[in-house]
Amino acid sequence: MKFSMTPGEWPGVIAEVAAAGHTHVPVDEAEFLIYTGGPLPDPLPTGIKAIQFVFSGVDRLLEAGDLRPGVRWANAAGVYGRPVAEIALTLLLSQLHHVKTATLAGSFRARGLIDAAQGWLIDAPTIAIIGAGGTAEALIPMLRPFGVTVVAVNRSGRKVTGADETFAQADASHVWAEADAFVLAAPLTEETVGMVDAAVLARMQSHAVIVNVGRGELIVTEDLVAALQSEQIAGAALDVTDPEPLPEDHPLWRLPNCTITPHIAATGRMAQRMIAPQIIANMAALAAGERMPTEVDITRGY
Repeated sequence: MKFSMTPGEWPGVIAEVAAAGHTHVPVDEAEFLIYTGGPLPDPLPTGIKAIQFVFSGVDRLLEAGDLRPGVRWANAAGVYGRPVAEIALTLLLSQLHHVKTATLAGSFRARGLIDAAQGWLIDAPTIAIIGAGGTAEALIPMLRPFGVTVVAVNRSGRKVTGADETFAQADASHVWAEADAFVLAAPLTEETVGMVDAAVLARMQSHAVIVNVGRGELIVTEDLVAALQSEQIAGAALDVTDPEPLPEDHPLWRLPNCTITPHIAATGRMAQRMIAPQIIANMAALAAGERMPTEVDITRGY
């Protein structure tokens, strides 16, 4: 197929796709467009049959009206499962062991208080993964050596390999009160926006820790701040926030029980390393007249 990449061109990705038998052409000659985020050609060339977004979340594109009728879209669902899982595990361990608290204390005098408060995966807690897709598939094997219990929650209730239990999101309200830690990895949809609010936080155990590597808007930020300030829950660790970027004067930065990384789990640098095989698979399906493996259902938002 004839393909183009815009608005940024990633030479390594272009070379990999071309090596698979496709032809790199100017955008106005393309049948398949690889989209790196930013302004789209307007109007879109009439020859383009499909657009591949190099990241997973398409909610911003939906809001902007970029997912236009008549053109099929694919995203990078599942591609970055391993790096996102690595960041999720890093954040979980950092918050359980109060790394930020120790750093802010600036003294070994805080050692006793931190030791009394820290949590341990070797105590076999229950970890709930909310939005159990590609990230869960990568994270569960990382968690297994610790002997934890893993509860997976996804939209359909489809069994997740390696999880001890799997629940459909509609049937999982009890999980908020039972798990010891939560990893949010869900896409942002009408069903998931604001899913962790004051009511849900109030149901969690006082030692609970919540990790968000999905979308910042999955959590109602003001409610999370209140729960952390009152120590209603033990802590939060966030790679994504709402708003994003998080303002420098936001209280979350100063809370010792909130660890933050600046959305580094799936960056452009990582995308350039990992996205080409998914692009090639999607192009092959499109050329064969099939549904692309990561084709986006615009009505669902993912």
